[in-house]
Amino acid sequence: MTRQVAIYLYHNVEVLDFAGPYEVFTTASRVFQRAHPQNAVPFAVNLIALQPGSVEARGGFRVLPDYLLSGCQQVDILLVPGGEVSGELEREELLSWIRDLSQSAEIIASVCTGSFILAAAGLLSGLRATTHWEDLDEFEGSFPDVEVVRDQRWVEEGKLMTSAGISAGIDMSLQIVSHLEGRGLADSTARQMDYRWQPHS
Repeated sequence: MTRQVAIYLYHNVEVLDFAGPYEVFTTASRVFQRAHPQNAVPFAVNLIALQPGSVEARGGFRVLPDYLLSGCQQVDILLVPGGEVSGELEREELLSWIRDLSQSAEIIASVCTGSFILAAAGLLSGLRATTHWEDLDEFEGSFPDVEVVRDQRWVEEGKLMTSAGISAGIDMSLQIVSHLEGRGLADSTARQMDYRWQPHS
């Protein structure tokens, strides 16, 4: 079975927050297919956005999403990266879409300040979560119903996963691969990427 991975993009998104997990899931599929050429790949990854046209990430990095939210037919894994999220917290169309998706998705994860978006959608109420070290105090003040974790690279609460910044999102994505497809594929993926994975949060 090929799981559909959607990574949400928006203006001033942090490049490695989405590109790192993108690399993890696409590399995992490439490594898997090399060993099992007759089998379906484990992950298909698409970049999604709320509005048409290219998205300008931090540093002027322009990306053309594959789909709009309204065009996503199936999402098994949603990943929300960090960046300048203040505008996204006001987008009820986005927050409603995430709430609806949470009923059917297998995993919903965030990197860095992407956790603010999940919290604004109401997904983290009463749960443990984390974010980038620089934003922990603001996160705690903005969402007092979330138990903020300060000393872990990522936090798992059932199908919900939140991570600290950038490289922690890569670690968390490898952990997702490990959960769904086995530790062997996660280790092989990290090795292919020449990445020193920290498999414990």
